[in-house]
Amino acid sequence: MNRSSSIEIIDITNKPEYEHLLVGCIFHRKKEIQLQELINGNPERVRYLESVIPKGLHTKILFWKGDYVGMIEYGSPEAAGLPISGENIIIMNCIWIHRKAQGQSFGKMLIDDMIRSEEQACGFATLALEDYWMIWIQKWMIEHLGFRSIDSIKLKHKTYKKGQCFKVHLMWRSISDNVTPPTWDKRQLLYGINYCHHHPLYWGKYGCAKSGLTEIHEKC
Repeated sequence: MNRSSSIEIIDITNKPEYEHLLVGCIFHRKKEIQLQELINGNPERVRYLESVIPKGLHTKILFWKGDYVGMIEYGSPEAAGLPISGENIIIMNCIWIHRKAQGQSFGKMLIDDMIRSEEQACGFATLALEDYWMIWIQKWMIEHLGFRSIDSIKLKHKTYKKGQCFKVHLMWRSISDNVTPPTWDKRQLLYGINYCHHHPLYWGKYGCAKSGLTEIHEKC
């Protein structure tokens, strides 16, 4: 089997056999968890999916030699979970390649697949982090995938690593010339992200869900 035949990208959004990967996260489980347990433990994720799948959300998994090692999730501004707006653009919720599969250009493969699938879009936007304590969606990684920062805000977490500032960047990859760049709701970032509890900016992280906070970040 050659390398190309051992790689497959599957849109799992409306495939019941992959629902456990849609509700849960493919990289944050040390063991297989039953679907109903995932659903019970991720009510915000379930509500989000029920709301936005009809609006065009896509979650795609990259399989390599039969194992899932990469993922990308994206949709229109109406379907995406990030506070980004724009006309005729696609918002990428997340992209991830498992450590054991890095160095294979799988991230670029997923980006290229998204661009081909959304050929009507004039550009793609997402968020990226700088000086953050988790390695997910770091700015340099997203830049490596062809995006550039067009705006940023400096924040700090209210309950964790108090006083440690980090930047959130609005990242943009234009496909067409003379395109109006996207805008974003910085105020919403103070509340956090609620479509996936594995996201670094998830609202309930570090005990915030139990503390009664309505905003987990503040400007730094």
